[in-house]
Amino acid sequence: MLRLWARASACQDRVVSDQPSHRGRLLVAAPPLVDPNFDRTVVLMLEHGDDGGLGVVLNRRSETTIDDVFPEWHELVSPPGVVFAGGPVSTDAVIALARRRDVEVEGFVQVLGDLGTIDLADDPLRIGASLETLRVFAGYAGWTPGQLEAELAQGAWFVVALEPGDPFVAAPERLWRDVLRRQRGRLALFSNYPEDATVN
Repeated sequence: MLRLWARASACQDRVVSDQPSHRGRLLVAAPPLVDPNFDRTVVLMLEHGDDGGLGVVLNRRSETTIDDVFPEWHELVSPPGVVFAGGPVSTDAVIALARRRDVEVEGFVQVLGDLGTIDLADDPLRIGASLETLRVFAGYAGWTPGQLEAELAQGAWFVVALEPGDPFVAAPERLWRDVLRRQRGRLALFSNYPEDATVN
């Protein structure tokens, strides 16, 4: 059974002392990434600071429908109406990412602008009208202190800006290519990297 997980707002202002925080940015897996958990993934960073990093994979849908686990939230969930595989850590924990309207929402923990997390234990009838859309993730991606910085130094990830529609795209299987394609310079060339590197 999936358990609800609410992000601790006390951590949201922490930053790595001598490194920039990547909170609210995208990590795009550089090809070829050996770890199958993250091959061709796009990760939205929810936290990044002295205690490490935490994010959700935006482009891995599961076979579990929202109606199966959270039917009361069905009307707010952006298509496809499924739970997404947010990462390999705590896969029984749920993180709900939402975009709010131009109003305050009780229990909303801001990530960037009008994007943040909400607690699905709340009543959708009470806060639903304050939200534009919603996506649910089971599990998350986590990094211990210094681990993400080491992976970045090894060239495992590209760090790029988040665009408003990225967390809620209707065709998540295209997100990795689409995010790379909109970058400038040589980074955009990686969008043409073949699924099978032996094919050229």
